[in-house]
Amino acid sequence: MSSNHAAWIDCKNSSPLTISPAPYPPTPPPANFLIIKSQAAAINPVDWFIQSPGNPLFSYLRYPTILGSDVAGTVVSSSSPQFVPGDRVVAHAFGPDRRSNSPSEGAFQEHVLIREHLVAKIPDHVSFEQAAVLPLGFSTAATALFLKPEQGGLALPLPASPRQEPKNQVVIIWAGATSVGSNAIQMAKAAGYEVYTTASAKNWEYVRRLGATEVWDYRSESVTGDIIAKLKSENKVCAGAIAIGAGALPRCIDILGGSRTVEGQPKFVSQVSGSKDPGEFLGLGAFGMVKLVVSMIWDGLTTVIKSKVNGVRYKFVWGSDIGDERNKEVAQQVWNVYLAQAMAKGEFVPAPGPQVVEGRGLDKIQEGFEICKKGVSAAKVVVLI
Repeated sequence: MSSNHAAWIDCKNSSPLTISPAPYPPTPPPANFLIIKSQAAAINPVDWFIQSPGNPLFSYLRYPTILGSDVAGTVVSSSSPQFVPGDRVVAHAFGPDRRSNSPSEGAFQEHVLIREHLVAKIPDHVSFEQAAVLPLGFSTAATALFLKPEQGGLALPLPASPRQEPKNQVVIIWAGATSVGSNAIQMAKAAGYEVYTTASAKNWEYVRRLGATEVWDYRSESVTGDIIAKLKSENKVCAGAIAIGAGALPRCIDILGGSRTVEGQPKFVSQVSGSKDPGEFLGLGAFGMVKLVVSMIWDGLTTVIKSKVNGVRYKFVWGSDIGDERNKEVAQQVWNVYLAQAMAKGEFVPAPGPQVVEGRGLDKIQEGFEICKKGVSAAKVVVLI
């Protein structure tokens, strides 16, 4: 029997992670699953947020467990006809999702059990650490763009390689330099849409390279009006918006409310983030937490009013919904087919770039958490396993 080790979170809020043996995934894996030997894992804000204040959205987690969604490595065993041992792959590890809640599917371990519809082959010119930045950001962007509104998506046509024919329609992506934004820009472009996005001035060239048509500084007081004016002057139809980051949702509602949208379809915003940045929850006492929660409730009420006034609908995106069995066909198209083909042709670039933690090993994951808490820009923290 092969050995396995993992970075465990022993109980709610426990820190640091514990490096200890873990059960090796069932071999051979269940039908439509594969096992990969992890070479690199990336860290998402939700990972350290679960450990620090404890995320109420993840109250279902059974401890001890193994966190992590982003992993790249080599297939060592497969019950899927699409993948064979030796394949270099990147995958969305489904363990932290409610529909799995299984340590064997968490990314922060040496051998990970993976669902076949959440995997893409990596071309030789893409390294494991480059590919590892993709999974949760890619899945969240795909959920926001391509699933139906009842799941928080814009229900756009799927991306293709080569790209779909231009539709003369625009998708608004607020915060294009983020992980979700970087993936959403490229997929929206591949689906035939123009992308209007926001970013800090230092990242304008970055988002343009990814495919953004227009970019504005999100800190500008006139940004909302400027985007609306551009849409009107170019006579563009707005196909929807993806709101990423604190404060993005009301801005996107205003933009859709003031713009021409697709006739016969609802004005819709896919909400990726809450009204507050996760970092705002760190180090708060009981009074501070209550004050922040009250502020969030107020934000929610004012946003509901704003959406009604503007005739705009919105819904929060659960980024791993694309892994649900009911969405398997969409997942297969974007993961198994589009992503693999587009990366191989150089049409899709793993982005943002990796910020690799010095050294190698599962013990570096906690160090990666601490780096993420301090904040990174146009980069994603990656640990070599």
